Parts: sequence; structure tokens; C-alpha cells
Amino acid sequence: MAETAFVEYAAEGGVALLTLRNPPANTYSHEMMRALDEAILRARFDDTVHVLVIRGAGDRFFCAGADIAMLDRAAPTFKYHFCLHANETLLRLEQTPKLVIAALNGHCVGGGLEIAMAADLRIGWSSTATGAKPAQVGLPEVTLGVLPGTGGTQRLARLIGKSRAIELMASGRNFDMAEAERLGVVNRVIEADSLDGFLAQVMEYARGFCPPHRASMAVGHIKRAVQSGAEVPLEAGLALERELQQRLFQSEDAREGIGAYNQKRLPEFKGR
Repeated sequence: MAETAFVEYAAEGGVALLTLRNPPANTYSHEMMRALDEAILRARFDDTVHVLVIRGAGDRFFCAGADIAMLDRAAPTFKYHFCLHANETLLRLEQTPKLVIAALNGHCVGGGLEIAMAADLRIGWSSTATGAKPAQVGLPEVTLGVLPGTGGTQRLARLIGKSRAIELMASGRNFDMAEAERLGVVNRVIEADSLDGFLAQVMEYARGFCPPHRASMAVGHIKRAVQSGAEVPLEAGLALERELQQRLFQSEDAREGIGAYNQKRLPEFKGR
């Protein structure tokens, strides 16, 4: 396991696990964003990594957003460049041609939700332990007199539609994982009595997108087609789709997948 002051990195079985660590609430600073940026690049360039999973340290918070005390001390120009770099980091996460899963192991509010929304899939934890407080999700920045400035206004609207997004951000209301699933903010919720049980299920799910059972190169190209194609006119999106499909037609995995289908056997993908 590699570790920085703020982000732990561990890779095994095709999955890179990135853990945000800044107790007690895993709030992020410029230093954490730089560490996250480096971890994303490390996973991007590692041919043995096919899926990234991001979680928070501990069992209470995924991430509670930016360090408000730091923002209170910082000059306006620093805050602008801080937001700009955070935007660039999350765009790098969003554009990395490998599947990214956010494992929401606790409260996920403010900038924490903005990080999670840059992932491709979000999986929430609903603890079945007696007395456990439900984890909260939301973008409450309006209560501080500001807006969600790390992509929240843009990504939430794209996830759930403009009207609902405006209502949630303008009210600053937080909600539980069950409502987050109903709204479409999270893809699914896993009920487990412990953090270890939740993470074990997330990692098993993540490995399902890795070779030899899944063509991870195709998964990555699907992601690229959707992430980039959704931002351009349909004709340009179709052109991108064709180019990515042509790359896949030339891959070992496509030859294996088509051959296995015709030979009526299970394919053995290699991710290339």
C-alpha cells in the first residue's frame, strides 16, 4: 500500500482503492486534492488497474467537503485557484478511461458529494447496526452563502435534471441514502451491518468489471463515449462512438469475445 498524508492507494485484483483520509470528517484541502490528482494519474497509467474505487477513511464520513476553516483563512485568489484545481482533478477522474466507483461509506455532503458525482457509479451504505445514524447526502453550500463550486451545480443537474437540482441546492437540504437512490444521485444502496461487509460487497462488484470475465477496455470506451458524447451534438457524439468502436474492433478482447460467442464458450478477456 502506498500512502500520502491525505490519500491512501492500494491496488489488487485489477482494482485500485483510493481512501480519502483527513479525520474526523475527511474534509479536503488543496493538499488532499493534489494527492487525489496524483493517485488518479497513478491508476490511469497502471495497466493492471481496470477499476478505481474511492472511499473515505473510517465508518462515518465519505467526505464532508472542503475544509471550511481553511477557506475562512484563505485569500480570494487562493480560493479561486483552489476551486480551479479541484475542477481539473475531478475532470481528470471523469475522463480517465477506466470505471470509477464511489463507495459512500458515510456522510457525503458538500464537496464530498461533488467528488462522488465525478465518479461513474455511486454506491451508498445503509447500516443495519442498531442505533446507527443514517448517512446524509446533499449540497448545503447555500447555508454558507456560497454555491457548490467544485462541479456540483453542473453535475447534479446532469444527474437528476435542472429543476430538482436547483431545488436541492437552493434549499440546502440533506437527505438519506434511500432518497438519494430514488432521486438517482446514487445508483444503488447496499445494506450491511458493518463497514467491512459493505466494502467487501463493493470490491466484489468492482472486480466484476475486470478481466477475465469483463472486457475492461470496452467498459472504458463506453465511459468515454458517454462522458464526452453527452457534451457535444449528436452527430459529433456518433462520430466519437464510431472511432472508439473501431479501436475495439482492433483489440484482442473483441477478437476473443466474438470468437467465444461463435464457439459457444465463455470468453477470457485480457483488457487489451
